[in-house]
Amino acid sequence: MNVYEALASRRSVRDFLPTPVSGEVIRRVLQAAARSPSGGNVQPWHIDVVGGVRLDALKALMRERLQAVAEGKHHEDTEYDIYPKELIAPYRDYRFQLGEQMYAALGIPREDKAARLQWFARNYQFFGAPLALFCSVDRSMGPPQWSDLGMFLQSVMLLLREEGLDSCPQECWSVYPRTVSEFVGIPAQRMLFCGMAIGHANNDHPVNQFVSERAALAQFASFQGC
Repeated sequence: MNVYEALASRRSVRDFLPTPVSGEVIRRVLQAAARSPSGGNVQPWHIDVVGGVRLDALKALMRERLQAVAEGKHHEDTEYDIYPKELIAPYRDYRFQLGEQMYAALGIPREDKAARLQWFARNYQFFGAPLALFCSVDRSMGPPQWSDLGMFLQSVMLLLREEGLDSCPQECWSVYPRTVSEFVGIPAQRMLFCGMAIGHANNDHPVNQFVSERAALAQFASFQGC
């Protein structure tokens, strides 16, 4: 698989098969992804991988957390805004369009808030994936180093495609920074950035059968002298 093929076939998978992912594969992928660029070669990423019985325990814990939140018995403060407080066009429109496409594929109408919340809760079960990772960053780092995290995680996702695996990057985990940090042992000087579900896509599930749209080249690029 070349890079063009890996990028074209990468998608945010939201339903996984229970097929295990070997520790050898994820170690190989992470070691290769360490060649990702970072300003000054500071390599700001820190990765915690969770699988097996530990992942089962985390999924069980998150079921308890979500129930406690629903009952008003649990709350955690997020440490960064996933989206700007005022998301303007066209970015707001892109996000809205994705939601409409996804819920249409699932057959969940806009007015069925309960069903939509129930579906969103599957984020915290990693959509059934057998392997998960969390990415954190030292609190002394700034926006340039956060962009380095994105380059590293993109490398991970493309390498996973070469290994025949799928993924779903999940910033939703930043809503539970205390729970995740305590569970996996992220020290206080590091901030949780995101999680990622890893496994084999269930291609029979309708949520994996729609392809999100992308803006045309002319909408985001301009060219001078070429």
